[in-house]
Amino acid sequence: MKTRVGYTGGSSLDPTYRNMGDHTETVALDFDQEKITYEDLLKLFWKWHNPCTQHCNQYMSAIFYHGTKQKLLAEQSRDKLQKEMARPIATKILPAETFYNAENYHQKYILRQHHTVLDSLDLSDEDLITSTVAGKLNGYLGGYGTMEQFEIVSKSTVACKLNSYLGGYGTV
Repeated sequence: MKTRVGYTGGSSLDPTYRNMGDHTETVALDFDQEKITYEDLLKLFWKWHNPCTQHCNQYMSAIFYHGTKQKLLAEQSRDKLQKEMARPIATKILPAETFYNAENYHQKYILRQHHTVLDSLDLSDEDLITSTVAGKLNGYLGGYGTMEQFEIVSKSTVACKLNSYLGGYGTV
């Protein structure tokens, strides 16, 4: 799976953090449906945030779907969850439009706070955005995933350099 942060859903061209217009900050996911289903991604989406909180357009809760099937699955998952919620779900389900990458300093933000780890990857900003290893490390450093999952990644050459840095942190 690959992740990148950026802006979508607005009418202005080439938004930036300082000049976002009517776009929404979002995460684009490129995933292998053989490894994780869209339905599983939706379950994680609903689990990891409060879908009942309303935010301004910049920070709104939204699912941007690609195609009729994703739209239907997103609506079904929302409707199922709504039956369990006391408050109305505010998450919008909208068609995906042009996605603009956010500035480099936003990409893999948590990983960028761990300079030793980041430097050991020796990746350009562009490669950092598309690197699956960088994406996984960003997630682990953010508290998502298990040590067992991290150890699978740690078998790569890059992760071997990181063992001493991360060894004392337990589950990352």
